[in-house]
Amino acid sequence: MWTDGMTWLNPPALAATTGDILHVTTADQGDFWRNTFYGFVHDTGHALLAPTAVEFSAEVTFAADYQAQYDQAGLLMRADPSHWIKAGIEFVNGTAYLATVVTCDNSDWSQMPLPGFTGSLGLRLTRIGAAVWVQYRLAQDWQMFRLAPFPPDLPTSAGPMACSPSRAGLTVQFRDFRLGPPVSRQPY
Repeated sequence: MWTDGMTWLNPPALAATTGDILHVTTADQGDFWRNTFYGFVHDTGHALLAPTAVEFSAEVTFAADYQAQYDQAGLLMRADPSHWIKAGIEFVNGTAYLATVVTCDNSDWSQMPLPGFTGSLGLRLTRIGAAVWVQYRLAQDWQMFRLAPFPPDLPTSAGPMACSPSRAGLTVQFRDFRLGPPVSRQPY
């Protein structure tokens, strides 16, 4: 399941499957970021990607041992090094944040604190036309976190992502990865 049609962008230090769970351990100082505010470009994060249709939904559930500044895990949708979206949990100043970075030549960053977060998070990216809809699920219902523009003419791939810009050794467990037709925009 995890390797059918999927390829690693920057393979992690360790990747193994147990049943339907993908276990990932990050290498040192991997990240995805482009220019804004910090002035650097990082394209070294780990992502297991599958080609997508023009319009699609990708979702995964994941849990990690967030400990160090900017430890992160979630989903990546990528066209090329200058056009991508990553979304998931990012650990900042000792707190887990729901975070999305949208990159079209330059990165932006939006975040929402999840104080006391432990456990797993469901995450979904849906691409329809020139928009990407980011949703998350802590309990039963999907909630919108972000709606972002993205060039509609760029072919993409998508899949689980993990980064640890300030260390090696973040461990993440991914399960229930799905990639298929876009979910309905209803009730919006």
